[in-house]
Amino acid sequence: MLKISDISYSVAGRPLIEDASVSIPDGHKVGIVGRNGTGKTTLFRLIRGELALEGGDITLPSRARIGGVAQEVPSSDTSLLDTVLEADTERAELMAEESDDPNRIAEIQTRLADIDAWSAEARAATILRGLGFTSAEMLLPCSDFSGGWRMRVALAAVLFSAPDLLLLDEPTNYLDLEGALWLESYLAKYPHSVLVISHDRGLLNRAVGHILHLEDRKLTLYQGGYDTFAQTRAARLAVASAEAKKQEHRRAHLQSYVDRFRAKASKAKQAQSRLKMLEKMTPISAPEERAFRKFSFPSPEQLSPPIVQLEGAAVGYDGPPVLKNMSLRIDQDDRIALLGRNGEGKSTLSKLLADKLDLAEGRKTASSKLRVGYFAQHQVDELFIDETPLEHLRRALPEQTPAKLRARLAGFGLMAEQAETVVGRLSGGQKARLSLLLATLDAPHMLILDEPTNHLDIESREALVEALTDYSGAVILVSHDMHLLSLAADRLWLVKDGTVQPYDEDLNAYRKMLLSRDGAATKPKTAAPKPKRPSRDVIQELRAEVRKSEARVEKITEIHEKLSTRMADPALYEPAGKGDLDRLQRKFTEVEDGLARAEALWMKALERLEAAEKR
Repeated sequence: MLKISDISYSVAGRPLIEDASVSIPDGHKVGIVGRNGTGKTTLFRLIRGELALEGGDITLPSRARIGGVAQEVPSSDTSLLDTVLEADTERAELMAEESDDPNRIAEIQTRLADIDAWSAEARAATILRGLGFTSAEMLLPCSDFSGGWRMRVALAAVLFSAPDLLLLDEPTNYLDLEGALWLESYLAKYPHSVLVISHDRGLLNRAVGHILHLEDRKLTLYQGGYDTFAQTRAARLAVASAEAKKQEHRRAHLQSYVDRFRAKASKAKQAQSRLKMLEKMTPISAPEERAFRKFSFPSPEQLSPPIVQLEGAAVGYDGPPVLKNMSLRIDQDDRIALLGRNGEGKSTLSKLLADKLDLAEGRKTASSKLRVGYFAQHQVDELFIDETPLEHLRRALPEQTPAKLRARLAGFGLMAEQAETVVGRLSGGQKARLSLLLATLDAPHMLILDEPTNHLDIESREALVEALTDYSGAVILVSHDMHLLSLAADRLWLVKDGTVQPYDEDLNAYRKMLLSRDGAATKPKTAAPKPKRPSRDVIQELRAEVRKSEARVEKITEIHEKLSTRMADPALYEPAGKGDLDRLQRKFTEVEDGLARAEALWMKALERLEAAEKR
């Protein structure tokens, strides 16, 4: 059990957490929510012991292992698969240990069997595949991948190590929709305790069973997912607000009596009594809800449909086309979500529509008056960190007065203080708001948003949904936030196998398809489909598993034979050898059990390979 008792912590003299307490039983999966800046990440650092408490205690079982994603993953020559395998330090040490002592070898093999070490590569590969890596990519060095992809490797490593308490801070920020949905499913089945800081409502509704709310420097644990938490909290706020109003009415009534009769001798005693009642009355403050920080997208004039049309279009970079044979139409009232695994070409299509890539072949027709707004994750990092938001706008709109520029910033939740703060000191959410503002300055007819919700808190995401609903232009969305897609998109395009096609099912069907074991569509079929022949990668993995299983059986058989030889020594059966005999018999029994398990795994691997090769 994680027990947090009356903890306090301040930053630069400002109390961040004060006399906060909560107990989280083993095996619970808890989502941590709260406004940006309330101290959620600080809470994680306190749990890990990286920061010293000013008061209170945080206790865990003495041997509990705490795991979290490293801030930076080394750009090393180690392959992705080996990087993940090394996260299980016990397995790595046992596998690397060399010994000529058959007893120690037997101990090592028994422990490896106990921790299921022989299936480790398959488990690591499953996690990496779920997070978007192909079998070929798993064998490449970490240095071949960008920082965002290496963060996925770090996430895979901590999931593989399976700590007793898993701490995840915004894990979906560097995942696509497919990876985020896989992670939801994985966390829901995770066998130990999980604390996850997230603004992703889908994950908070499907992967956790409790919500821990950090507000007003206190911790409150709610049962259920985020939607249940929101309803329960709203009811609590309503009750608190009603109680505050009742008390205010009561105080006004008492004060009125005191004011009227304090000077009258006949009523002085009663007035004094009511005055004492007023002094003893503990004030109930009406809860202050956070201001709903809206976005305000400017409205473009209407253009004749279609505003963009592709016919037989292909697009790519220097090599072969990434996407081809595309015939698509976009009207100004379209709300389109792009689906598809990472690397299939969603961002490539976005760049083509934003005129950041030229056609390789085919035809693209667009309205002559078309204006396109484009927001991508990387643009947040391209802001000038030494300039203020006001200076960014002054460069883009030099003819507008400072008052109008400030009004535009306020329309995106950047108030007077943020307007004069250099970008380098703004939060991730504030930077995202500035980038969104810059992308929509000229009232675009089509707005292309590639992962717009990273760094936005839940309230800001809801504000973005409202803004997109009110916006009168076309919207093209790429996002891992399924809640946003479900509310803001009414058409789905699937980017897959080098082309783009309308997806006629809904998002729930797409989610089920991704999470199904064989990836088959959920749409009913009149006849059973012919089983697909396993890919070459799958067969190679099965063959490798057979080889490993066979080598394992040979190694344990060798140990078994050495123990058999030692136990045939007549001296062991003399009274002086009684202690050694008992110890060897226990080892012999353990090795026999290990050999039986290893042979069973070998036979299963052979059966899987044989079945795959017969298809």
